Amino acid sequence: MINLYNTRIEDLAIHRVGNKNKGEMLLTSSNSTPLDDEMHSLMKEYFLKPFRSKEEAYYSFHHEEDLEFHEMFAFAKAIFSTPATLLENSKKIAKQLYQQSVHPHIRSGEVYVCHLTNVMLDNNKVDAIGIFKSEIKQDFLQFEESETDLKMILKQGVNLNKLDKGCIIFNVEQENGFKILSVDSNRYDAKYWLDDFLGVDVFEDENFFTKKYLKFCQDFAKDVVLPAEDKKEEVMFMNRSMDYFAKNDDFEESNYINSVIDNPDLIPEFQNYKTEKAPKYKVEDLTSFPIANKAVTDARKKIKNVITLDTNIQIKMDFVSAESAEKFVEKGWDEDKQMYYYLVYFNKEEKK
Repeated sequence: MINLYNTRIEDLAIHRVGNKNKGEMLLTSSNSTPLDDEMHSLMKEYFLKPFRSKEEAYYSFHHEEDLEFHEMFAFAKAIFSTPATLLENSKKIAKQLYQQSVHPHIRSGEVYVCHLTNVMLDNNKVDAIGIFKSEIKQDFLQFEESETDLKMILKQGVNLNKLDKGCIIFNVEQENGFKILSVDSNRYDAKYWLDDFLGVDVFEDENFFTKKYLKFCQDFAKDVVLPAEDKKEEVMFMNRSMDYFAKNDDFEESNYINSVIDNPDLIPEFQNYKTEKAPKYKVEDLTSFPIANKAVTDARKKIKNVITLDTNIQIKMDFVSAESAEKFVEKGWDEDKQMYYYLVYFNKEEKK
């Protein structure tokens, strides 16, 4: 969890990076950019606003051989070690981005590199490096006033309500390539920003493992439980799964299987499905890990828990209490009507 409310921009360098293949230039500033209180407030909001509402999926610098060969990792490491070198290293960062700006779709723009302090990450105060880019320019009007009239002047500039690209490199987990958050509002060139420029891969922590395993369970329920059982059992399997993840601090696979799979015939199916599909979810060797509560909460909001019937009726199951659906919902077959039915028990109707 991040909190950027008290974060401060301690040093800021701004450069302009063009598209190399179009013959556009790289312009690096010779000095850092000072910020008064008003400008600090505006730029902080511009840089950090997209990260406040972002689902936290972390990345880290990655190199096939060794992180010491990773240029962006080296630049970040140098700035964290000696913040006074931000301007010098920001020029290297801008040059690195320029070298990767070769695709015809990549827009020229301003690159901002800053040192951030008072960043709260998982309740710990850390410093961070922000790298942001503005690309799309918008028209705006300025007016020149004389004694008798106003002269209208059309200009172009950066809209401070929308950041085009950005990342925050947190000064933690250095040995694993730091923890990094990234945003990109222009998805058509995402590969160039994440892969070619930053050179990152997904940071594999408890949040990553929890999300991936829950997604794997959800697909198992859809691909195996539903065809073998019925829609109710598919929903109930995920109901029990969410209950297990919500009530335990640590995941242990054998304990999970015994807790959530009612039909013994599905246990080998679960193992086979994991073997077959594991690379897709990166869970092939995953049998135990700490459970991230936030990832469970986020998953609970996305997992469908509704049984939709062909009679225009829906039954919504509640993932808050796994036992309720087990105890108070029954499925049967009516011989007279030649139709299935659900029998739902309750004491009173909730007035909401």
